[in-house]
Amino acid sequence: MEVDSERAPLILKKGSVKVEENEDEKEVSIINSGRMKIVLCILCCELCERLTYYSVVANLVVYCTNTLGYTSADAVTVSLVFSGTSYFLPVAGGWVADSISGRFNGIFGGLLIYFIGAAILPVISIDYENLLESGAGLTLNQQRGFYIFALSLIAVGTGGIKSNVGPFGAQQLEDLGEGAIQTFFNWFYWFINVGSAIAYSVVVYIQQEISFAWGYSIPAFSILLATVALLIGRNKYITTPPEGSILSRICKIVWQASSKCCGGTSKDVEVENCLDRAKEENGGSFLSEHVDQVKCLARIVPVFLCIIMYWTIYFQMQTTYILQGERMKLVYNSFTFPVASLSLFNNISLLLLIPILDTVVYPFLERKGYKLTQLKRIGFGMFLASLSMAVAAIVEVARKDIMQDGGYFNQILADKTYNASNLSVFAQIPQYFIVGASEAFTSITGLEFAYSQSPKVLQGVVMGLFLLTSGLGSYVGSLLVIIVNAATKGHEWFPDEVNDGYLEYYYILLSLMMIVNLVIYCFVAHYYTYMQYPSQIPEPLDHDGDVEGDASDKMKMNGTMHRQNKALLVKEGTLSESEI
Repeated sequence: MEVDSERAPLILKKGSVKVEENEDEKEVSIINSGRMKIVLCILCCELCERLTYYSVVANLVVYCTNTLGYTSADAVTVSLVFSGTSYFLPVAGGWVADSISGRFNGIFGGLLIYFIGAAILPVISIDYENLLESGAGLTLNQQRGFYIFALSLIAVGTGGIKSNVGPFGAQQLEDLGEGAIQTFFNWFYWFINVGSAIAYSVVVYIQQEISFAWGYSIPAFSILLATVALLIGRNKYITTPPEGSILSRICKIVWQASSKCCGGTSKDVEVENCLDRAKEENGGSFLSEHVDQVKCLARIVPVFLCIIMYWTIYFQMQTTYILQGERMKLVYNSFTFPVASLSLFNNISLLLLIPILDTVVYPFLERKGYKLTQLKRIGFGMFLASLSMAVAAIVEVARKDIMQDGGYFNQILADKTYNASNLSVFAQIPQYFIVGASEAFTSITGLEFAYSQSPKVLQGVVMGLFLLTSGLGSYVGSLLVIIVNAATKGHEWFPDEVNDGYLEYYYILLSLMMIVNLVIYCFVAHYYTYMQYPSQIPEPLDHDGDVEGDASDKMKMNGTMHRQNKALLVKEGTLSESEI
């Protein structure tokens, strides 16, 4: 199961988040507040949206190879590009909501686009030749074109929803206190996992064993239910008008500083950093504190760059692991185990490990005087990701050895026959389980790092950058497949039939690349200095993304603005569809 960063739960220890409150402010439960119904509307919307997304991505490789006739390498590329785009566009979706549409309209617009894309999939998956007369239906190229178009619409819809639904849900509760926010995100995570579990069990079975037409009808109906669930609470939601995005100011500062440094039009003064050219005292147009906030991003970006390779390995679960599993024993008596359902073991690993780490391991180490810092945890997760690739390579070698000794049979999956090894597909469990363990360290800790190491006014932007690492990792994976096949032409590692290729070499390559990446990361982490930022009151923005008012205005802000500090927790929840 793809358990991306937006699926990571918001696990907050008592006292771990300090929020300034008015003396009159009291914690009120969600039930007693009378807002349970509108919260359930948002949670059900998220459940149905995630069910739709994972239903599409789970068997994407299988559909591309079996129905659309793509080669294994091309199918992997389609899957990775789709995932990468789905992780890129939420940043744009968040900017549109902040600056133009508002969060509700951003979610609703995303759902409408999403539904069109999801509705196309079952239509092109119907076997018209058998249903009608011979020769009816779409050609293969037409099917491929409509399929890519549908995936593009789904990615755009994801961008409008993924970046806004979590913040919008927490916005309904921000005046009820920190406890209500935490409760919301715990249930937010739970609903997301329910949706993904249904997708990776029931839906993938229908797609594989019955038909993709029925299997794709479920996510189309599910996203329609998500739209209905959102609209049920339409007249009761707490909404705020778009105020502008800090991202706009960041872009202006970077552009002005770059122009002055490259064009030589700035004052003849010595500066430590090129961004300092944008400060008013150096001939720029921006306050010193705003430029310093942007400089904080430069400290964090090297860490994020090292995490890109981690996501390249992570996304092997929905690509090469599927290709490997198709050619292993899936049939037990009369039941054929859905190959995509192996991802459930990734989810199990995550759900088991998180509470153990949070309540047992980390407290025990702290009592012994050894604290695993954020960067150490991220690095350990990278090591586990490399280990998962090594295990996958061992499984691939064992699978092929058994086939060479005569241990193989013909296995039918989604109406296509595969020459499969007698090695049980459950031999893949360790590699899925280890990836899940790595996510508990790298992905979730990465969110914590992004949240704690950025000024509060930039936390949303930094969280967005962390999400971008997922998209970049997916794109790197698709590019790597192309490069590897070009470099091994004549003896491709990724031929149309994986049994004739060298998937084990590809896994070893990824494992070694992760080790090299980890060495570079260790140097970056060694020279990183942790920052502690005081609690800040969010600055109101005008429609251009510039800050309104002066320092005295900020000092006069009432308790409502203090409560907005709590809303910043929303950003962490949205980025972890882990899912999260």
